[in-house]
Amino acid sequence: MTLTIGMITIDTTDPHRLADFWTKALGTSVQHDWGEFLVLAPAGGEGGLQLGLQRVDDPTPGKNRVHFDSHVEDRAGEVARLVGLGATEIGEHTVPGLTWTVLADPDGNQFCVGQSG
Repeated sequence: MTLTIGMITIDTTDPHRLADFWTKALGTSVQHDWGEFLVLAPAGGEGGLQLGLQRVDDPTPGKNRVHFDSHVEDRAGEVARLVGLGATEIGEHTVPGLTWTVLADPDGNQFCVGQSG
């Protein structure tokens, strides 16, 4: 048996508020809503990775220990779009062949947007 990852879940004090951000950011919709736990439809269509939003009582205490990285062709444009949706820009990093921007969603959960080159 091989372990596969089918969903990444983000803890949040308000899953419906955060769903508003992530559905717009990913161009998807809420697939399941169980009140305190929501599942977004895979952004890439059937068989893609799902995003879960789970209500917890405690706000994010600092940098999350696990985050996801996305890859786009126009990093600056995508960062501007996400900031317009409510994300906060945390920082930018460059190594040979890759530049990425660290962002935080409206609940403070960090994620990265990278571009090759």
